[in-house]
Amino acid sequence: MMASIIRQNKVIYYIQAFLRSLLPADDYVSRIKSLKKKLTPQQLKEVEARVSYYNKLEDHVARSGQHSIKNLRKAQKPKVYYFDAYEYARFFDENLRLNHVFGDVTHIPEVPSLVKSRPVSADNQNSVLMSLNKVRHVKWIKNDRPFLQKKDMLIGRGTVFQEHRYRFYDLFFDHPLCDLGQVNKEGGNPRWWKPKISVQDHLAYKFILCLQGNDVATNLKWVMSSNSVAVMPKPTLETWFMEGTLTGGQHYIEIKSDYSDLEEQLRYYISHPDKCLEIINNANRHCAQFFNKHTEDLCNLLVLRKYFVE
Repeated sequence: MMASIIRQNKVIYYIQAFLRSLLPADDYVSRIKSLKKKLTPQQLKEVEARVSYYNKLEDHVARSGQHSIKNLRKAQKPKVYYFDAYEYARFFDENLRLNHVFGDVTHIPEVPSLVKSRPVSADNQNSVLMSLNKVRHVKWIKNDRPFLQKKDMLIGRGTVFQEHRYRFYDLFFDHPLCDLGQVNKEGGNPRWWKPKISVQDHLAYKFILCLQGNDVATNLKWVMSSNSVAVMPKPTLETWFMEGTLTGGQHYIEIKSDYSDLEEQLRYYISHPDKCLEIINNANRHCAQFFNKHTEDLCNLLVLRKYFVE
């Protein structure tokens, strides 16, 4: 049986985003109260912890900024960021001011700003995370084949533009434990080019490469929801998925930033499938907290309430 891939239908996504710009919304107080009634005390406790992680602002944020909520209704490129921010901001006064930095953000803004991604840091409070660009980044695996039925190899397919990706492919393209392929024909190394393969084809392998690109590793979410194991260095960037809370050896196989221990790590985990099954269980549990739509809605609204009001 093939695994199921759970993702947002793009046509439905854009229709819903367009309708939101036309229809009135409840006030955030009523919406938050309604959502809280649908969750258990334990779920509410988890929401509180997540909101504190996403929005680390401690002092009151003045209601000022370069943009207003009503500006979000008129989506500009990249449109999906406006659509996703407005999905929750529409419950607040449309004249409230805010700052946002949309796109693949790898720096900490000088003023508190809504972002999709930020550096993993103890000093990143100006980067207020929201669930943005969901249509591209949110994809989950259900009913995957058992880990023990998969190939004892690392699969990697991706674009090779960044220096760190080039270095990895240069080191391991011909390695017998790796099936690597560069999917871009321009840049990188033409010798590494291979056609793209499906998610289903990736899931035939026990280990899946999850290297950061312009920001986070886009495939990390679906890999961690599968019965394969993510292989990567410790994340230096994070999104709504809270990559900064992940632990090597517990949620993924951690390799050194210079990749020098890749073969050692792969051989160890090939010979210790019980350790892999523990990692898969922990990774699946981490992913599960994002499956409840009421929880996701409440987290986003509370992040904004803390940004605008508290």
